[in-house]
Amino acid sequence: MKKYLIILAVILAISAIAGFFFYKRTPEVSYKTARIERGAIVSTVAATGNLSAVTTVQVGTQVSGTIQKLYADFNSRVKKGQAIAEIDPSLFNASVEQSQGNFLNAEANLQKARVILADAERTLLRNKKLLAEGIISQGDYDVAETALQSAGASVKAAQGGLAQTRGSLMQARTNLRYSVIRSPVDGVVISRAVDVGQTVAASFSTPTLFTIAKDLTKMQIEVSVDEADISRIVLDQKATFNVDSYPEQTFRGQVVQIRSAPIITQNVVTYVVVVNVDNSDLKLKPGMTANVSIEVARKDYVLKLPPAALRFKPKTKGDEAKARGKGERNGANTQRPTSPGGKAGGRKGGHGQQVYTLKDNQPLAVPVKTGIANNNSIELVESTLKEGDEVIIEQSGGDSGSGKKKAAGSPMGRPF
Repeated sequence: MKKYLIILAVILAISAIAGFFFYKRTPEVSYKTARIERGAIVSTVAATGNLSAVTTVQVGTQVSGTIQKLYADFNSRVKKGQAIAEIDPSLFNASVEQSQGNFLNAEANLQKARVILADAERTLLRNKKLLAEGIISQGDYDVAETALQSAGASVKAAQGGLAQTRGSLMQARTNLRYSVIRSPVDGVVISRAVDVGQTVAASFSTPTLFTIAKDLTKMQIEVSVDEADISRIVLDQKATFNVDSYPEQTFRGQVVQIRSAPIITQNVVTYVVVVNVDNSDLKLKPGMTANVSIEVARKDYVLKLPPAALRFKPKTKGDEAKARGKGERNGANTQRPTSPGGKAGGRKGGHGQQVYTLKDNQPLAVPVKTGIANNNSIELVESTLKEGDEVIIEQSGGDSGSGKKKAAGSPMGRPF
């Protein structure tokens, strides 16, 4: 009997030691939680574009020649009609002189033709009387009549020649005037593509010599919006953006145009959205890259869930076995962020979703209905949860047995 008692004691001791080491090897489960808060949620569409002046005028030349003088440079402020460059006028002056001489000659020819016409009229009138008196023959009268007709034709030809030379003179004077290149608008020169001594040629494609921004205090951004998001953009929506030159400053704008023409690049369809920007302080420059966020939805004073709460799923021994059997692919899918609508960005409210709270140190599923979302918060539309309640966002340790709660504070980040 004593022998059996000793064996039983040894078995119990071994079991106790094994249980002790097993308990030590099994990590204690702990949960990280976050509070449900109330505040504003802003849903945005992100896009990138470049700043440009609202009105930009490209100034070219209408005549060919060599640039003789420049009156404007980069950043020069110019007025409408102000001279900004001049082409060598020598050839144009000579052309004006020649055209003027031709015009004077045509005027003289017309005057001469009119004198001949008047003489032919008098001759015909005199011969008509002489024919009636029988002093001259019909042939002499016909000669005088023909001379009158010829003189009339000469006058018309002289008038045509005068009109032609007048046009040539006007063209020569216009070309001389075009040799001085003037600004068509009030603005600032943002580009100069010509130097003194450079030859420019006017053709069907007029070369651009200057680019003038009409008003740099008002600028715009042309951003490319993906076809999946374009339906959420409407006129007058607010936008914010940042530029690399001022990384700490947020600028504001407004949607003023949504272009219907698609832009297809490598089978990716985008649409151009124009955002107007106030640049009264002239900090922004044409060509700067802007990272734009267009506000497509906003709700104030609503309950906010952390996105991690919707991604959370309690770990169980069954999950661990599946993970070992199928690899980490399923685990990655479990942790992939999802939005209330099941797509990135949280466009629509979510049904059939749930979050977990702690009850008696055990995860308890709570059904929820969600609304708009951004990267930091998701709107809680319907649920038994209320402001201040805590939801699980992370689990550490073993499977979901009894565990400890570890507060995470506010996971919402900076509210909008």
